[in-house]
Amino acid sequence: MDQNCSRGTSDMDGSCDKGRKKESGPVEVQMCQSVLPMHANPQGELGAGQLLKWMDTTACLAAERHAGMACVTASMDDIQFEETVRVGQVISIKARVNRAFNTSMEVGIYVTVQEVLSGVMKRVCVAFSTFVAKPTGTHKVSLKPLDIHGSVEEMLEYSLASERRRLRLYNEEAFKNLMKDYYNLQDKGLCSRKPIAPVVSTELTRVESIELVLPPHANHHGNTFGGQIMAWMENVATVAASRLCGCYPSLGAVDMFRFRGPSSVGDRLVFKAMVNNAFQTSVEVGVRVEAYNCEEWNEGTPRHINSASMIYYIPGRDGERQTFPEVTYTTLDGERRFIGSIVRKRIRMARKHILYSGNEGPISVPWDRSNQVFLGYNNVAALTVLAGKRGWEASNINDKVGVYVLEEEDKLSLKVEMKVKTTAFYAFSLLADLRLRPQWDNNYLSCEEVEKADEEETIYHIKCTTVNGSKSRDFVVLLSKRQSCKDGDPYVIALRSVTMATVPPEENSIRSEVKCAGFLVHEIGYSTCKVSYFNQVTSGVLPYVEGNIAGWSKSMEETAMSCISFLEQDLLTTQF
Repeated sequence: MDQNCSRGTSDMDGSCDKGRKKESGPVEVQMCQSVLPMHANPQGELGAGQLLKWMDTTACLAAERHAGMACVTASMDDIQFEETVRVGQVISIKARVNRAFNTSMEVGIYVTVQEVLSGVMKRVCVAFSTFVAKPTGTHKVSLKPLDIHGSVEEMLEYSLASERRRLRLYNEEAFKNLMKDYYNLQDKGLCSRKPIAPVVSTELTRVESIELVLPPHANHHGNTFGGQIMAWMENVATVAASRLCGCYPSLGAVDMFRFRGPSSVGDRLVFKAMVNNAFQTSVEVGVRVEAYNCEEWNEGTPRHINSASMIYYIPGRDGERQTFPEVTYTTLDGERRFIGSIVRKRIRMARKHILYSGNEGPISVPWDRSNQVFLGYNNVAALTVLAGKRGWEASNINDKVGVYVLEEEDKLSLKVEMKVKTTAFYAFSLLADLRLRPQWDNNYLSCEEVEKADEEETIYHIKCTTVNGSKSRDFVVLLSKRQSCKDGDPYVIALRSVTMATVPPEENSIRSEVKCAGFLVHEIGYSTCKVSYFNQVTSGVLPYVEGNIAGWSKSMEETAMSCISFLEQDLLTTQF
């Protein structure tokens, strides 16, 4: 098939309409493949490596269609495989350029599988690749922008492409920052897990394999086909994972392929894979690709051309995944891989929530004085339940501040613990008046008291700063405060959004919502207390904390230190 032909642009006889005007909007390229036994693994399932080859081919053709010149794969973002594909089914891969930048563009890849007999279609995965245009000679590239006048979905992906690009550019900085944090946690013994069974050294899973690049492995530019490299990487990673579990694992996700340099026909490619870490029902395998030409082969000087991390699982009965053996490291490189896997898991979590957090629907409840007792009770109870959840993972800890993260399916919560040199009641009194918060929280522009129901329930209208060039946000919240009933009980300050007819949304700001947030203040000694802040992140709160979650910002730690300084000053007034 002529690569300039795509779905919807050819005549019935398959020939291209050479005279048509070039489309300036997204052009979709589609590939359909029947899954044959030659494409399958020992379980009769479509091999992930084969699927990656098809995906890369389709995406490359979409990129070249837009650029009008040769393109090469620069990276492929995280891929989550949602459905298993078996022999006899039909794979459909659609690719289109979501957005073009100066010399690079993002291509969205959408994979579905169809059961031939029933006609039922299911989504297999969605991926996003970055392609770079490669002109001939010294010609300077300037890609034409997309003219988006299509569906709502196309306009949404056009907007999200810019956000995904921002996260890619931040990725290396975020990884370095989080590695420092987690090494610090490792030194404090807060990053290790206590094994519940005999552990396996990750060194026992090490795999090395070599491939000679032949003409069939090259693309139409003479370089090694990126999809072929991905397939070889998946092969060695699968072997490494199988050495840990002693069975056939399934590839569940890929953590960003990064193409660092090209290789060509005649090169020797050495693939090195090893299990980095095991997370109960999943395991991460790191793969590194080194290339040698003849001279480099003789001198032993490789070129690092690609790397990726792949996440495997063991399918069990009734859809439940089996557990992997616990692993440990025995070398400094093993420790680096072990901690790096934890950091990548954190970054994957951040990208998922930043990019794909959907609209939660209405969160606020109507404020009604007649129902005040019930609303106040629910407010306090929700915060108490959130604080009592297990599974909080340390993110960053120093002498005064600790930041923790909790992920439950599609819900993300944050906890910040602060050690404050003041009494618990004093801290409680200051934190319970949100009008004082702009003095220590830079995200607060202003906070006004709207209605004081009684000494325990108050309604506030909060105006916050702008983030990422968008409009400012505002919140209408119910604050419920409860004093400690007995020794050992915390002081409670709970927050959640409410609606009030007297405070309608404003045109120049985005009305946002808080689902569950607040403070617990514990007395831990004479004139010393622990202040714990909790927030179940919503789409309205996310823009203010996404940098901390992803690892490129320390704004939460800075705000916490500002809060500590504020609480340790003698600012208590007679109004309390």
